[in-house]
Amino acid sequence: MSDKNFKIGVVGAGVMGSGIAQVMALSGCEVTCRDIDSEVINAALINVDSGRFGLKNAVKRGMISEEDASSTLSRINFTTDVDALNDTDLIIEAIPERFDLKVSFWKELDKSAHVETIFASNSSGFPISAMAAATERPDRFIGWHWASPAPVMKLAEIVRGRETSQETVDTVVSLAESAGKNPVVISDTDSNWGYVTNRVYFAMVKEAAAVVNEGIADRDQVDQLMTDCFRWPSGPFGMTRGATSGWK
Repeated sequence: MSDKNFKIGVVGAGVMGSGIAQVMALSGCEVTCRDIDSEVINAALINVDSGRFGLKNAVKRGMISEEDASSTLSRINFTTDVDALNDTDLIIEAIPERFDLKVSFWKELDKSAHVETIFASNSSGFPISAMAAATERPDRFIGWHWASPAPVMKLAEIVRGRETSQETVDTVVSLAESAGKNPVVISDTDSNWGYVTNRVYFAMVKEAAAVVNEGIADRDQVDQLMTDCFRWPSGPFGMTRGATSGWK
């Protein structure tokens, strides 16, 4: 099956989930984006269509054509119906970052999803193998950590669980590449929250906070120094604001 024939399910239609749906539909996949809240679904449609990183603005910036935007939107089915996920080849979970919630979600979905469907968690750091253990398909369970905003950021942190098959890894890497991302396959960890990106990021934020608490510099000064020195687009505190409140 080619990547463009893949049917993708995205669970959670918030800013991240709707962004993932947009990216995968733009790559040519048929996408079902499901959420339990109809208001969130309505907001997701607006976000994909005319949000800052949505399709209309992509057309204005010359990144895609109007035809691309129209066909992409037509490939996304926004729904509150959980049964709409049954006919999918890959389901990407983008629900709130609570381990108990994710485990419960995967355990229930495992009962109804097609036996060959791949499960991918967009968790920012929970052990993939621990979530996979709640299902009967640990070989088809993988981590696919995205960065916000999904239509812009190239990150594809692919986390291989202890029992994740090579076929599953190859499939998800291929899909990520087709979507214009830069997949890097890393190993799962049971001992620490966060994979590579967040472990390194939070170590940086911790040290930046220590500098401020010691009275050496204020937050704005830390951000300015780090952007000037390393040519980062944002300093550690600016990154935190963008990740939690949305990029301006």
